[in-house]
Amino acid sequence: MAHVAQSRNVIRHVVSRGKAFHKSENAIHHPLLFACQGVRYRKLEVILTTGIEKLGKGGETVKVAPGYFRNHLMPKLLAVPNIDKYAHLIRHQRKMRNFEDKEEVKVVHKTSEVQTKEFQKAAKRLSNANLVLRKLIDKEKFKNRSSKEDKPDVQTPVTKEEIVSEVARQLCVKIDPDNVVLTEPLATFGEYEVPLKFSKTIPLPPGTVQWILKVKVRGH
Repeated sequence: MAHVAQSRNVIRHVVSRGKAFHKSENAIHHPLLFACQGVRYRKLEVILTTGIEKLGKGGETVKVAPGYFRNHLMPKLLAVPNIDKYAHLIRHQRKMRNFEDKEEVKVVHKTSEVQTKEFQKAAKRLSNANLVLRKLIDKEKFKNRSSKEDKPDVQTPVTKEEIVSEVARQLCVKIDPDNVVLTEPLATFGEYEVPLKFSKTIPLPPGTVQWILKVKVRGH
């Protein structure tokens, strides 16, 4: 009897294992579950938020592997799922970005025109002004001069840097030493016409061939 009971238990164990295996086999090959398991191997449709090399331009809809989207594109906000609400947001964002780019170009263009007008106004102010520089006389050279008609010398000649500094102080116009054409410092008292060099985009006054700054060096 013991042997019969043991044999029945073995048969029941085998049958139960067989039923479990049969159930698991049916579950694996169930059409619905099999289709769900295959989703992870299908490519997803995503919308690129920016251009990516070898993938597409910003705003385009492309297909990528789910893992690539989950691990690379989505954390860096390089793409979003191809859903209506995301598609609407992306289209709206690109329209706004294009509008801002056009507006920015217009602002830069206006700023360039304004700067050109300001430069032209400053250049005209310099051409109409008289820059006065006061200097001390060189007494030794004045005593030893050969003729009374010779202009007296100054103690410290006038340099480009000094002219630039006085233009900023007296005329409130900022220029660079490169704008002043001065082959040698002004070493004597008198009146001078110092050539100025500006951009060709600034038109010259009628009847002139170059910009001139009138400089007068006088004593204290």
